[in-house]
Amino acid sequence: MDAALDTLHSLLPRRHRIVLLAVAAGGRSASRAVGCEEAADAEIGSVSKGLTGMLYSDALARGEVRADSRLGEFLDLGDGPAAGVTLGALAAHRSGLPRLGPAVEGPSLLSRTWAMWRRGENPYGESVDGLLAQAREAAVGKERFEYSNLGFALLGHAVAARLGLPYGEALRLRVLEPLGMRGAYTAGSVEALREGALRGVSKRGLPHDPWVGEGIAPAGGVRATAADLEALVAALAAVGTADAGIVPGGLPVDPLDAPPGAAPWVGALVPREPVKKRAMPGTRIGHAWMTSAVRGRQVTWHNGQTGGFASFVGVDRAAGVAVGVVSACASGVDHPGFVMLERLRAEVS
Repeated sequence: MDAALDTLHSLLPRRHRIVLLAVAAGGRSASRAVGCEEAADAEIGSVSKGLTGMLYSDALARGEVRADSRLGEFLDLGDGPAAGVTLGALAAHRSGLPRLGPAVEGPSLLSRTWAMWRRGENPYGESVDGLLAQAREAAVGKERFEYSNLGFALLGHAVAARLGLPYGEALRLRVLEPLGMRGAYTAGSVEALREGALRGVSKRGLPHDPWVGEGIAPAGGVRATAADLEALVAALAAVGTADAGIVPGGLPVDPLDAPPGAAPWVGALVPREPVKKRAMPGTRIGHAWMTSAVRGRQVTWHNGQTGGFASFVGVDRAAGVAVGVVSACASGVDHPGFVMLERLRAEVS
């Protein structure tokens, strides 16, 4: 698999000097850290939402939560409109919640955004209590697709609360350890970062503070090593597809449904609803994970970007190939990821 990692690295623009790479194909997998120590960890950004979607799917399959369970059943949101939002709507970005919560105390959202772009400061950092304070004041719009960091942060904390655990611990027990992602973690503060934690830069080369904070963790606060990335793509590549055809009762089987005997988290990958806004044509969403038609193939994927990092994880389930990239430069890596999936398919076909 070294040749595949070489190819993936060659597809990245020069600005991506420090990267974590992982590939999986034909039942094999490999990873590499370039420009840093093998044990270094990086921000995977919104790929964290994919992991939170897996946590939700796991709890859903076990009967611990329902798609129509409401946030107010698990989190102290008072009588605000967010309390009535369902977990199912949150998992598909159809909750009506805004992308970010309103500023309740401290600098305004505009001020925090400006400080991020000008000085590389962390625009988040809220505690769980701080996140809940934002949610109590948040307006809830129509139930339609609207990408929401606030919504996914609340989804992760709601499922964790149902399990009686902090989010980081719930994710570790239900998702990270089963997948073999033993080095992945969340950090509530800079002091909680592990030795070797990478610091990223913007596309212009401006150093950025780490995006830490208990509140944002389920939506964008997970950190991972190259080995963790390999464990994730290997697990995704091994999922496979359901048998297409007709089941008793005359209902068609979607080949992108969860195959028989699949782990509970696999439900997160199953596309359920169309995404018509800011997405490739024909894109559908499962629990965070997107599935799009790419050159005639169905690719399930998620990407991410923080102030100093960019990430992409994608899988062609039918071909059994998957790719992961995390760069310590906040410039998109989606295109190289999609191209590499196509090349891996060619190798295994």
